[in-house]
Amino acid sequence: MSDPLRIENLFVEGQTPSQEWVPIARDANVEVNPGEIVSLIGESGAGKTTVALAALGYCRPGTRFAGGSVILDGTDLLKLSADQLRDVRGRRIAYVAQSASAALNPRILIGKQLIEGLLVHGVMNAREGYKRIIEQMELLQLPNPEQMVERYPYQISGGQRQRVMIAMAMTCMPDFLVLDEPTTALDVTTQIEVLKAVREVIQEKGTGAIYVSHDLSVVAQVADQIIVMNDGRQIERSATQQMLDAPVEEYTRMLLGAVRLVPKDESQFPAVDTDDSGQNQLLIVDDVYATYERGDFLKPWKPEDDILRSVSCTIREREVVALVGESGSGKSTLARVMAGLLPQRTGDVRYRGNSLPPSVRNRNVDQLRKIQIVFQHPDMTLNPARSIEYAVGRPLELYFGMQRDERRARVEELLTLVDLPASYADRQPSELSGGEKQRVALARAFGAEPELIICDEVLSSLDTLVATTILELLKDLKERLGVAYLFVSHDLATVATIADRVIVMYAGRICEQGPTREVFSPPYHPYTDLLISSVPELRTDWLTDVLKTREGVSAGRGSFPVDAGCAFRTRCPMMIEGVCDTQTPPLRALTENTDHGVYCHHDVTT
Repeated sequence: MSDPLRIENLFVEGQTPSQEWVPIARDANVEVNPGEIVSLIGESGAGKTTVALAALGYCRPGTRFAGGSVILDGTDLLKLSADQLRDVRGRRIAYVAQSASAALNPRILIGKQLIEGLLVHGVMNAREGYKRIIEQMELLQLPNPEQMVERYPYQISGGQRQRVMIAMAMTCMPDFLVLDEPTTALDVTTQIEVLKAVREVIQEKGTGAIYVSHDLSVVAQVADQIIVMNDGRQIERSATQQMLDAPVEEYTRMLLGAVRLVPKDESQFPAVDTDDSGQNQLLIVDDVYATYERGDFLKPWKPEDDILRSVSCTIREREVVALVGESGSGKSTLARVMAGLLPQRTGDVRYRGNSLPPSVRNRNVDQLRKIQIVFQHPDMTLNPARSIEYAVGRPLELYFGMQRDERRARVEELLTLVDLPASYADRQPSELSGGEKQRVALARAFGAEPELIICDEVLSSLDTLVATTILELLKDLKERLGVAYLFVSHDLATVATIADRVIVMYAGRICEQGPTREVFSPPYHPYTDLLISSVPELRTDWLTDVLKTREGVSAGRGSFPVDAGCAFRTRCPMMIEGVCDTQTPPLRALTENTDHGVYCHHDVTT
């Protein structure tokens, strides 16, 4: 058994564009015992990941260690050579990245990536190593490990990729793990799978871990100790239960207050609008089927190629409609169909009663202007080589023909609208935080003066406090400008506070839709019930309680039937043999005055 891993009096500096060195971690102290999980929490830029990476003797480009030590078995890792550190990393201390999709090589088989550490460190030969990785995959409850090692990362789900990352980190049986936001971008049910895997592997192997997160409700399920960081400093440390019950610092209380939970009181949901006259319908999706664009046009179409199947829904003026569901449910695909980025195979998309051309290439300028989309990662939509003025000014020139002074004045107005200083127009994207970049993306969308804005997971990569401010901004702009939102999200707690209506999707089909307060209140579709019960609560025994009721519920995930039966039947606790597997689920209206209905063979009201 290893001695504790200790980070002592650590100082880390970062270099500014003017070549000055400024502190980004100040006098950090962390001690992790074998079998213990210590969590670092705080906003983006608090220094959490910087301190956690120091446990590997690593600092990112543009930063340097300015003092302190990292002690493992009496050795200061900060004094080791690159070759000596290479021997420690992976074998004694391993790292699990936030995004498995970015960390895993898409062109190398999963098995080859898993076994690499064992071979590089000379722990065992390939034959023995193969047995080891299969054992690790079984421990993490990855399905069919012998087949999965022959697949590529893009051929498995997001939750499975994250567990593959954990398996890779554990192959050399390290004494300590560094887990850097391992569940941030995952949907709620996948998050449970990963949290369960982390907790069990720590208990089984006695591994110590540093868990970096900004979500206290997630941390509460796995951490023994919590360290709160702000502006590079550690401001509070205590046992998890004590932190939840009696936080000392005001900043810690702010973090706790920013945790979004599914409301229990109906008065916290938006009021139900019983006006279904159809006079204020903005966008209608009618019986849409869609599939990804195929590179091989000679290959015949097959039913399993469809990502969306018989999808119909409506968005009204000034309304917020939320699309919710697990990863792979078809949420973003439906949003892309509405925006014309992915033409539907069959079906119709109508805007104010007129059919829209399936492809964005065939839509006129006015149709493009009225429907705008804001993506999850603003870094992927902001040109790093051009100024913020250029980014926000492009729609002004395209849609309204604005030039120079007029365009500059409007850019400054839009930046002010999203609570950014007008002077940010002269900045580059690299000079802005994640939350500020998302505000720029919103400013650009509002610059087109649209009637509908599609928000595709716009909050999922932001920390809790920043996400809360963006959410309040979206609410304010809706009231001031009268726009409608399609809010694509896997965060049900957020959806509950902003959406007027909710559409629940599974395997490319709608299984429930209706007013938010009705969808979030029983009776539910069995899948809606699963999603709502998967939102973490601020108590340390929540995960344990949930797992007691989840035996077999996730077993069928990833196998979506494409026949006439219910797609959810392989996971449904109420599956009716001979019915759910042979017949298309009927629409059951749950209320008389609203459009709340579920697609289910089972009478959910009984």
